[in-house]
Amino acid sequence: MSQTVDRALSILPLLARGPADLGQVADELGVHKSTALRLLRTLHEHGLVHRQQDQRYRLGARLFALAQEAVENLDVREIAHPYLTALNERIGHTVHLAVYEEGEVLYIDKVESRYPVRMYSRIGKPVAITVAAVAKLLLADLPEPERRAVAAKLDYPPYTPRSTPNAAAFLKELATVREQGWATDLGGHEESINCVGAPIRGADGRVVAAMSVSAPNVVVTAEELLTLLPQVRRTADAISREYSGTAPTKDNG
Repeated sequence: MSQTVDRALSILPLLARGPADLGQVADELGVHKSTALRLLRTLHEHGLVHRQQDQRYRLGARLFALAQEAVENLDVREIAHPYLTALNERIGHTVHLAVYEEGEVLYIDKVESRYPVRMYSRIGKPVAITVAAVAKLLLADLPEPERRAVAAKLDYPPYTPRSTPNAAAFLKELATVREQGWATDLGGHEESINCVGAPIRGADGRVVAAMSVSAPNVVVTAEELLTLLPQVRRTADAISREYSGTAPTKDNG
């Protein structure tokens, strides 16, 4: 039975490359045409493959519906939380998770610092979109026309002398973030607070969320916080693997 399941599942990646006829499927599996036909009929009955008028087979609509349903039901916060907690336990600083929704970047999870000095951020609260590391990561992933349109509509409050001053500077920074795959906020929102962040990606490679580690200067300097960037990126990558379904086992960091 396991061999039958394995063969049936092996048909799907073949058809993902494009329609194939019975002979191509049989050759790919290394089986007789009658065996390939039986497997294709079973997949067809479940809507996972579809036979075209030219007698070739392609992936079925049911497969796409299942994939879409699975994506819609994924809870990135639920998946990410154990990883955020594990990172917080190792380094001690505040860890945030954020998403981009309807023109705002919102914190959807937070693990508090073990140090007495705490941040005022709250779950459900919008972040300072022009300076926050998580916001830069999320907006940097937008298609360029959308990126430019968003940047043009934003206000650029001078929170500190290090705040992003205008749309041109913001777009330049987003381009850098997009290229390097990580972001910082070094005193851009509050002069005494520094932050480093990394993106969380779905199966299609698009950024679905962003995570960051933040700490005040009195606890750790900006230079010291930047040394934690490899850990932040490894954690984000681990979350991405589990979220996209490419991680065989859970690895909390």
